[in-house]
Amino acid sequence: MVRLNGTPSRSGPPAAPPGWKSLLALLSLALCALLWVGGLIDSLERPSVVDSLSLRQLELGALAAEAVPPGLRPLLAGEDPRQDLKQELTRQMEASEEPPLALRRLELALLERSEADPAALVDGTELGPLATLVDAGRRPLIDALLAGRPVDARRRQELLAPWSAPLMVQQLVCEQLPGDPGSCPAEERALRLLLRLVAVTILPAAFLLAGVALLLRQVWMAWRQRLPAAPPLLGPPLSPVDVTLLIAGGFVVLGEVVVPIVVQPPLQIALQRLATPRALSQGLEVLVLYAALMAVPLLLLALMLPRRTPRPAWGWLQWKWQPVQSAVSGALVSLLMVLPVVTASSWVIDRFWSDPGGSNPLLELVLTSADPLALACFAFTALVVAPLFEEVLFRGVLLPVAGQRLGGTGAVILSAAVFAIAHLSLAELAPLFVLGLGLGWLRWRSGRLGSAVLMHALWNGLTFMNLLFLAD
Repeated sequence: MVRLNGTPSRSGPPAAPPGWKSLLALLSLALCALLWVGGLIDSLERPSVVDSLSLRQLELGALAAEAVPPGLRPLLAGEDPRQDLKQELTRQMEASEEPPLALRRLELALLERSEADPAALVDGTELGPLATLVDAGRRPLIDALLAGRPVDARRRQELLAPWSAPLMVQQLVCEQLPGDPGSCPAEERALRLLLRLVAVTILPAAFLLAGVALLLRQVWMAWRQRLPAAPPLLGPPLSPVDVTLLIAGGFVVLGEVVVPIVVQPPLQIALQRLATPRALSQGLEVLVLYAALMAVPLLLLALMLPRRTPRPAWGWLQWKWQPVQSAVSGALVSLLMVLPVVTASSWVIDRFWSDPGGSNPLLELVLTSADPLALACFAFTALVVAPLFEEVLFRGVLLPVAGQRLGGTGAVILSAAVFAIAHLSLAELAPLFVLGLGLGWLRWRSGRLGSAVLMHALWNGLTFMNLLFLAD
């Protein structure tokens, strides 16, 4: 094992790797580079979840607007939330290269009708063309809207059932097919909608303000040279060749390419035979595939670590979970400090890149899933499995080994860059790089991998909760 300053421990520096291992590492690195470049390019064609999130937040504001105190309404929901929603929906439909979904066309038509004179609703000019485009199961709702006659709540739900309509569409249909008073979603769920709106507007703003204050304090302490010295950057006694084989060969080539080929077909067959609901099948597939992907490089790492060399206190990876209170507080403070920088990088990308695409597909699955078991699978993957695995790989192994040659700062930058690229999303490259810098900085300055895992889990948890608040 080698310390950050280059002084070898009693076990001595790792021996030079044999030629076959170096050649295998170079081959793995070349394949990894090809796969990553291809994945980054392909990410431009993947749909972005940004538009869906924007619509969901505007829909939430429009639904909760009546429950918001009048003085706070412009701040939380906007001056005219329905007009804002209509404009955004129109913009997205016009910008899309694909024909708009019938559900989105219905929502836009209902928004336009809600602004018209009630006496003119029977005209139905907005809904007429849509009636010829939908199937027989969804046409009764259009017919009922065109007729304009009140229906009771039960009949309204029957008409909406084939559409799988979000709450905003249900609210608009309820308003335009009035029947039972007070039975519309905005009235029935007023308090819950208000709390969700506060959670996606006020809480993020409070976190950002706290993060800016903590970040300024950190900068001031660094300028005044009052930051405590970083502990020795200890890590596993691996060479750069070993780390290349672990990440490029074990994680990318074997884990991301070979494992899905081997594991996914029998897994899908098993789920089909068990007649698992589609949403739950997606959740189980994500969890099992990620666990299988994780198993290969972790097994490779276990084989690489020496068995006879005495391990340092807290192990090769320097987990240092104890004391738990300081591990959690360090993770939380670092999360808050990195939050405004990540937000600023995302804002810059949005301003200069109108349609970056390439969001993580898991975000859309969480946003649209209504199956509690599927959501539990997604949550376990995002909050437990992914933080543990990624932090072991990038901050537990790559960062300390790179620190032997690059120093702490260089190792943090390198591990953040590899971490960002590994997610294969050009749109999220800059925010993920900033997040990786925060995770690496915490691992270096605290000497604790456990704090980095907790910070990663907290970050994913905030993202997950925000998606749940915006989902129906």
